Amino acid sequence: MRTWNNTKVADFILMGLTDSGEIQVTLSALFLLIYLITVLGNLGMILLICLDLQLHTPMYFFLTHLSFIDLSYSSVITPKTLEKLLTSTKNISFVSCFTQLFFFVLFAATECVLLSTMAYDRYVAICKPLQYPVIMSSRLCYSLLTGSYITGLLDSSVNVLCISTLHFCNSNVVHHFFCDISPILALSCTDTYGIEMMIFVLAGATLMMSLITIAMSYVSILSTILKIKSTSGKQKAFSTCASHLLGVTVFYGTMIFTYLKPKKSYSLGKDQVASVFYTIVIPMLNPLIYSLRNKEVKNAFFRVMQKRVPTRQLK
Repeated sequence: MRTWNNTKVADFILMGLTDSGEIQVTLSALFLLIYLITVLGNLGMILLICLDLQLHTPMYFFLTHLSFIDLSYSSVITPKTLEKLLTSTKNISFVSCFTQLFFFVLFAATECVLLSTMAYDRYVAICKPLQYPVIMSSRLCYSLLTGSYITGLLDSSVNVLCISTLHFCNSNVVHHFFCDISPILALSCTDTYGIEMMIFVLAGATLMMSLITIAMSYVSILSTILKIKSTSGKQKAFSTCASHLLGVTVFYGTMIFTYLKPKKSYSLGKDQVASVFYTIVIPMLNPLIYSLRNKEVKNAFFRVMQKRVPTRQLK
């Protein structure tokens, strides 16, 4: 048996979601359908924004990267989950496990910061509309986007480096369907209190900073909307941020429930349901939320389709 970082177990074993063969087949079909919708929805959103010039604004610039991140972190989890559901192989190597953990935390943390950046964009658009083109310049947009990715990279690097220093000498069975922080910490045969608190503080800081930015932005947005006299003006202002607010509520709700708690509060059943929701379901919901509730996206879709139809007819 080979060793890794003074670890006496060879590989990890992912227990998955269920041992029932019938339920595994049902879940695999459901997850495959959700993943296909996720891929088509997010790629479609990226392509539509790239093709339609009227969507080349800061809001849709950030939305393009939100779609990329959703597609990426869903792809980190869902294909491997499908493989485990459809085959009898449950083993995953240390390198594969920690690689999955690294990229999952990278994209999840980046999305946290990106959602707060999008909230700031909505704040400027509604509260300072005349200054919007000046404030939300290309330079600021790229700076905010770069900061989001750097934060995600730092979070994931610290998480993986900290957890990789642990010893796993007793059990190698991960009671989860992917390599996540809490179930891996639960396997360590050494004291994890210091590392657990470091990860808790880091994750909490990222979440809290993002939530504070979002809360302050929407307090200002709400205050501005209430000052608008016309009903149509209020509805128009609210519609520009309703989709983002819904996406924020869904994403942060499951993240806080899962991660902002100590290891002793870890519950296999509840955490797995929450994990399925934010790793597999939410990446599918985001493009639907931002397209079905957004007239600009719908109009852009029809504009792109109208440009393509005459071209085909001429051929």
